[in-house]
Amino acid sequence: MFRRGASTTAETANAPAGPFHERAAQLTGDIPALVDALLDDAADRRAGDVHLTPTPEGIEVRYRLDGVLADVALLPPSVSASVIARLKVLAGLLTYRTDVPQEGRIEPLNRPQKGEIRLSTFPTLHGERAALRFVTGTEVLHDLDRLALPDAVVGSLRRAISATSGLVIITGPAGAGKTTTLYSCLRAIVADPHTKRAVITLEDPVERALEGVSQTSLDRRDGGSLAALVKAVLRQDPDVIAIGEIRDRATARAAMQAALTGHLVLTTTHAGDTVEVLTRLSDMRIPPYILRSGLRAVLAQRLVRRLCTACRVEMRSDDTGINAIDTELRNGFEANPVGCEACRGTGYSGRAVIAEWLETGDDALSRSLTSRIDARKLRRLRAESGAQVLADDALRLIAEGVTSPLEVARVLGVSSN
Repeated sequence: MFRRGASTTAETANAPAGPFHERAAQLTGDIPALVDALLDDAADRRAGDVHLTPTPEGIEVRYRLDGVLADVALLPPSVSASVIARLKVLAGLLTYRTDVPQEGRIEPLNRPQKGEIRLSTFPTLHGERAALRFVTGTEVLHDLDRLALPDAVVGSLRRAISATSGLVIITGPAGAGKTTTLYSCLRAIVADPHTKRAVITLEDPVERALEGVSQTSLDRRDGGSLAALVKAVLRQDPDVIAIGEIRDRATARAAMQAALTGHLVLTTTHAGDTVEVLTRLSDMRIPPYILRSGLRAVLAQRLVRRLCTACRVEMRSDDTGINAIDTELRNGFEANPVGCEACRGTGYSGRAVIAEWLETGDDALSRSLTSRIDARKLRRLRAESGAQVLADDALRLIAEGVTSPLEVARVLGVSSN
């Protein structure tokens, strides 16, 4: 029993089934070939993730395409356990342990151009659930100028990473491209012909191998907290330290201390916008005077789907019924998704980045970092300073016909100003 992905339109997140669905029914007796067909199809369609979710009817296969899940197929119960077991074999996991979460990597082997795959398994009521994260090859690493960030943001980011000290934080939800931006910053630092700086990273795990950078994968170390490793790295005489993610108070304090002692520190964290990063650090009990002295800048970013240029249509904004996004910059018209063969019926193809930048300094916003940080006041001061926020950048892409109000509302929500 195999089921195609649900019928797709621009209003749904589903996408048509690909070659995997067409071949799957013929491969039920050959599990290795079935799994290979799944991995090849997902890579060919540039899926970021593959979800294999067990149900009483079998395993639902869904791809995350341009950040949105799409139904692909339903594998029958007769092959469900075998498919998960095969993936665990490829990742070097314990096939007989189905009661605990496991994580591993599937190396490219005979398809190096398609990159590495990370596998995570998790026990559920109807069997093991598997999530596959596709890590594209190093050839797609971008320079800062190719990230499509707003020009003003790129200029500010370049100035920030050229500094000799301070903390620069890149924030956004999972899948917002934070690591891509972080790696682009590291590449820019290493490529700078005017300075030679020692760069060390602490990552969990290492996403890409970067030339000229000493990278440490935390998932391969035994014992020791991230905060302790930051302190150990300081004894290696680095100029630049990159920390994969700040997750707790101890790591935040260690990163701040490094930033205050003559090191440039780059890191990521999960927060809704730049102001939320400040409140998050305050919640971690980072003293305001340390925030003012150590934090150099915060970059918040999100990814929105690009409209398919082959099928998008323009209509009067008054006809859409969407009032969540300000329409002043759209000149009364907006582009909307339709769906065609080129975009596999989704109405979108590829993604674009929207961003906002917050730089601390001797100004009203910095002076407002007191013992009790008021997020509402900070946002008001940010607005008064004329700083562009995520919604402003989204409006720019809507005005240029790059994305749609529907997509912006999906990514940012209704009240994102």
